Amino acid sequence: MKTFYRRNLPHIQPVGACFFVTFRLYNSVPKIAIDALSEKYTQRVTQAFFIDEVPKRNLEIFNLRKKYLIELDGILDKIETGPHYLKDLSIIQIIDKEIKRHDGTLYNLIAYCIMSNHVHLVIDTAVQLENLKEDTELMQSYQPLDKILKQIKGSTSRYINLFLHRSGQFWERESFDIYIRNEKMLNNVISYTLNNPVKAGLVENWEDFLGNYFVDTSTGSPKLVKP
Repeated sequence: MKTFYRRNLPHIQPVGACFFVTFRLYNSVPKIAIDALSEKYTQRVTQAFFIDEVPKRNLEIFNLRKKYLIELDGILDKIETGPHYLKDLSIIQIIDKEIKRHDGTLYNLIAYCIMSNHVHLVIDTAVQLENLKEDTELMQSYQPLDKILKQIKGSTSRYINLFLHRSGQFWERESFDIYIRNEKMLNNVISYTLNNPVKAGLVENWEDFLGNYFVDTSTGSPKLVKP
């Protein structure tokens, strides 16, 4: 089963892993800016793949991908040009519905943050491995992350375009993803996701942002934002 693929950036997607994903609106960042950022990190990540020591190599790739995300996030939070469709509560509700459509089947939804021009998503795909008896069942039924995102982005773009009375590409084809290795990393990623609007100066507390959603993994109960 394919667990690695490359578009502008390399994607490592182990079977049944927990993932932190970021995807953004089409043309939300000027092409010249995103090309410069991608080139800066793609070259360094490619070089890191040649490090002989596996732990050192994996740590270097992880750190580079994290730095890329932080820089990209900073651009998305500050940019005033480009589309900001996701400010609309009705569009937030469309995205919420489509993300939750696959919750419990393709993944367990842990958290999301819907900003004006991008989305952060934390999901655990291990739910797909439950009740599988043979490897052949896994090969036939397992939906990897790239296919999961294709479903989410495909349905949301269709319904949002209808709502906005527009047509054409809605999301950038490239998404950014990191697989989560341990509980400490998971907690850090959840905090990063939910505090995105706080960092951007939109609210003082993450609970006050209507685009946030979080399920407490210790209780399984959703933490709802204030109306």
